[in-house]
Amino acid sequence: MLSLKEVKNRKIKNWKPFIQLIRQTKPSRRLLILALVLSISTTLAGLLVPIFTKNLINHFSFSSIGRGEMLLLGAAIIIQAISSGVSIYLLNQAGQSVVAGIRDRLWKKLIILPVSFYDDHETGDTVSRMTNDTGVVRTLITDHLSNFLTGIISIVGSIVVMLLLDWKMTLVMFIAIPLSFACMMPLGRMMHRISKDTQNETASFTSTLNQVLSEIRLVKSSNAEPAEYQKGFNGITKLFEFGLKEARVQALISPLMSLIIMALLVVILGYGGMRVSEGAITAGDLVAFILYMFQIIMPLGQLTSFFTQFQKAIGATERIITILNKEPEEKQDGKVVGQIQQEIIFDDITFSYKNGKEVLKNISLTIQPGEVTAIVGPSGSGKTTLFSLLERFYNPVKGSIRLGRQSIHQFSLSSWRRQIGYVPQDSPLISGTIRDNICYGLEGDDVTSEKLIEAARMAYADDFIQALPKGLDTEVGERGIKLSGGQRQRLAIARALLRDPKILMLDEATSSLDSKSEVVVQKALKNLMNGRTTLVIAHRLSTVVDANMIFFFEKGRITGKGTHQELIKTHQLYREFAEQQLRIHEGAEYDRSHTK
Repeated sequence: MLSLKEVKNRKIKNWKPFIQLIRQTKPSRRLLILALVLSISTTLAGLLVPIFTKNLINHFSFSSIGRGEMLLLGAAIIIQAISSGVSIYLLNQAGQSVVAGIRDRLWKKLIILPVSFYDDHETGDTVSRMTNDTGVVRTLITDHLSNFLTGIISIVGSIVVMLLLDWKMTLVMFIAIPLSFACMMPLGRMMHRISKDTQNETASFTSTLNQVLSEIRLVKSSNAEPAEYQKGFNGITKLFEFGLKEARVQALISPLMSLIIMALLVVILGYGGMRVSEGAITAGDLVAFILYMFQIIMPLGQLTSFFTQFQKAIGATERIITILNKEPEEKQDGKVVGQIQQEIIFDDITFSYKNGKEVLKNISLTIQPGEVTAIVGPSGSGKTTLFSLLERFYNPVKGSIRLGRQSIHQFSLSSWRRQIGYVPQDSPLISGTIRDNICYGLEGDDVTSEKLIEAARMAYADDFIQALPKGLDTEVGERGIKLSGGQRQRLAIARALLRDPKILMLDEATSSLDSKSEVVVQKALKNLMNGRTTLVIAHRLSTVVDANMIFFFEKGRITGKGTHQELIKTHQLYREFAEQQLRIHEGAEYDRSHTK
């Protein structure tokens, strides 16, 4: 069992990160202090009302009440109303400011986290951290913080006045307080566990929704609606069950509190009636006492809600801080790339993903500047991983990648990636216009209309762009769904042309296109490859036979290298691979024309 000291230390450790997270957002202290002062003013003004009620009952007429008392009561009511409204607004402003600060820090961190983070975390879960968890923190500040502080003041102030009115009745009332806590604490712990489970299930459900809706065409083409509906229904059912559990606890809390209040009220009325009949207190004192009793009981419920929400906020904080503590990519550390027209050397590279087997094993190869180097091999042989290492999405487990004599890790990430143009197989597009997609990642001032039109022309995209109703300002839809595969690919090539990279990486850039689209895209790729160091993952014959050097990958190793003709003669698996996947028979005439 944990000692009392260990329990205390654990509780302190739990709330300290939350306080630090709030402080790091640098909320306006003046705003918070003013809001809390106004909340306290509201509570103090409320403490005056039972005193006025006491005098009114004792004298049983307005004429016996002095003008000063009337003015004081009116001022108290007005101050209470104004202070309450202003404090609620200011606390909401402070809460929104804190949440905006946390979300800004989270978003800034998520943008600069390495690709490996997203390999291990589902998008929907990460989105839930940004929206749901920060919302929990906001609710604590805007809805519960003032109730907590004013509740304590109301309880302490009421107890002091009640002791002055009649200390014996006050002691009788105190008997109910431990009883209330004894009943409410277990229910509060249950509510905390349910709330935490609900948050986790909400994150999981959000992840499922994000995955299904972002790939809705795959779902429909695969007739997977029933299966995906069942997954969603399971999530909805779990959230429903957690909601029912929370409702059951609430159903216990409310009647239990009512029972305790009624029992206490009966006891106080009975005992207080005896005290009035004995002449120890007046009837006004008894009514004031009962009003103060309610000013203790109601805040006790608010304190319970505060601690429940505080536990939620601590859980949310832990998940937020987990992301904030992740090591980011350092984009600016290192020097600027100078002479780029040098050999790119992979020297004894070994790489494996986290807790996985080696994907690349002792890879050594050299990419000559200004030439086309092709990477060929069966699926899963490590071709795309090689690209990821060159982009510095990951770091090698062993070995080094050099530009000439310098390790590429000596250069700043922003400077290095500025040298690279990447055209993948699926040509991802952002939701926006064609102009937005071609200019993506570039400063607006750096892109003139002439450069944009020239890039589109060289990518053979100008014809279809001009045929669209709004031209460059045509919306492409989510992930470019309003365009064909060939059109998306040409926009990706136009984007690369506009960046004017010195190193070009093509990852099966034409493998998913029909023959007509491939011809156009191949022309655009030739324009793009002209004068650049090009690294190609290819399944198509035309790209491979034109390469200056081909490396054949098998299970993470290089088993052959040379030109197309050399590998046809010396590498049996390459020859079989060419016949099956590169369609060598269909391209025989093309091959002969290129070797004459």
